[in-house]
Amino acid sequence: MYILGMESSCDETSASVIEAHDGILEIRSNIIASQIETHRLYGGVVPEIASRAHIEAVSSITREALETANITLSDVGCVAVTTHPGLIGALLVGVNFAKSLAFANNIPLVSVNHIHGHISAAYLSHTDLNPPFLSVVVSGGHTCLYVCEGYNEFREIGGTRDDAAGEAFDKIGRVIGMPYPGGAALDKLAHTGDKNAIKFPSPALRDSLDFSFSGIKTAALNYINSEKQKGTEINTADLAASYTDAIVTAIVKQAEGGLIKTGLDTLVLSGGVAANSHLRAALEKMCGKRGVRFVVPPISLCGDNGAMIAASGYFEYEKGNFADTSTNASACD
Repeated sequence: MYILGMESSCDETSASVIEAHDGILEIRSNIIASQIETHRLYGGVVPEIASRAHIEAVSSITREALETANITLSDVGCVAVTTHPGLIGALLVGVNFAKSLAFANNIPLVSVNHIHGHISAAYLSHTDLNPPFLSVVVSGGHTCLYVCEGYNEFREIGGTRDDAAGEAFDKIGRVIGMPYPGGAALDKLAHTGDKNAIKFPSPALRDSLDFSFSGIKTAALNYINSEKQKGTEINTADLAASYTDAIVTAIVKQAEGGLIKTGLDTLVLSGGVAANSHLRAALEKMCGKRGVRFVVPPISLCGDNGAMIAASGYFEYEKGNFADTSTNASACD
């Protein structure tokens, strides 16, 4: 069976074909049209521009995904599309295109939660992964802990009450002159600095598994402004290292708390920030000490992509959770 997955929740337009056979999911194509260069001019994603770029790309990348997989629409058994959460204008492009494509060709359509898609990316690279497990999803818009009780059964046990880790990285990266996306550049710079140089508050909230990243962003901005007012040159490498360490330590703390609370023996890291080298290393170290299996998709599957949506869509299809013509996009979970 072939599943066509479509993703347009933020600033990547992606279409992918995966093949499901004997319970194994294999990627046949995964085409991504990135808008990084466009949004770099503005230091971040501009929703209206993102939506228009999706409109321009969605037809061609879908055609390319099918051609690369060497199939036609008549071979597709299911169309899976991200319907929530995300930028509403961007989502609407993918949802309406997928609905039109599916119903015009009598192909079943399934709705996919973007966060669940990130988690499902792990099944594409680790074919022996099976629920239940604990998942940490860290991206530009989300930082949360899920108990994955089944392939499409998710229970949130921790999340951010304001900003997300990815947004916190990008914001400070931009402030100190890093090119967009600031988080990726900050990750590299942090390797050259002293993580103990600056003390930042922990984003990990006490007495829960939740996060709050607004405080550490404010603390970093206050530090930068204070040093500038004193005429002191800021050591950006030390800032990057200290800031990164505070965020990573908080995520590891809450992830370990989640493992203790649930008693699960597998931890899955996913989302765009799963590409952060410091976070991957720290979680792997913690899992090693606890004797817990650590699973993380390859970097190519950490960011937004159609393959993860197709994977999640397959499990929705198997459960018979089909979407109809009333299916719509939603900015919220």
